[in-house]
Amino acid sequence: MDSEIPAPLLAVLERREMLTQPVRAALGSLPWRLQVVGDGREIIPEGFRPTEVCLLLDGMAADMRYLASGDRQITTLHVPGDFVDLHGLFVKVLDHGVLALTDCQIAVVRHEDVRRAMLDDPAIADLVSTMIARGAAIQRTWIVCMGRKDPVRRIGHLVCEMSARVLAPRHGQGHRFEFPITQAELADLAGLSVVHTNRALQELRATGLVAWQGANVVIHNWTSLATFAGFDPTYLGLVQDAG
Repeated sequence: MDSEIPAPLLAVLERREMLTQPVRAALGSLPWRLQVVGDGREIIPEGFRPTEVCLLLDGMAADMRYLASGDRQITTLHVPGDFVDLHGLFVKVLDHGVLALTDCQIAVVRHEDVRRAMLDDPAIADLVSTMIARGAAIQRTWIVCMGRKDPVRRIGHLVCEMSARVLAPRHGQGHRFEFPITQAELADLAGLSVVHTNRALQELRATGLVAWQGANVVIHNWTSLATFAGFDPTYLGLVQDAG
């Protein structure tokens, strides 16, 4: 089980910190259950009373909130190796939904099994707490980006963040990655209209720092892009930054 289901999670975590063999064994022994969620389907609906924890194994997902008008705001992106709802261990009702932005594969385990593992091994409890804290750090950083950065630098920061998060488990592949997000989804994340998002993307491409065609993103000069966007990877908690 350790090598079959939790491997993406372990790969991401071990870029950030070393896991002891007992922790690896504890994660591997949990009774995970695999599910497939299609592109555009809800993984968790807003207002849901969670009883399980979901680990994203493949694909991309997003937290989002809907307004009464029908408009939505994407608040967090999830990549393989992310738990999409760990805070559900501590709240009765989720104040947001989780949507599959691509076809996704998830591994699900019951809250009671996670809580038992946390009680049996304080290292598992520390791991859960650390991941929740890092998720909060990402959201705090995006509050700053939304409030204080212009649209071009806001999207440039997102490119840096996703490069760091997507490529973290894989060394030596350069700054080239797949980012399967539509312009409408990018607009919902950046708090912009689709028109302003398209304009910001054109300006970002014009810097020569990034090539973005469809789902394929290439960063030509990581240091310059990070400086341009004001990106500091400390909030991601990686052992090494993406540069």
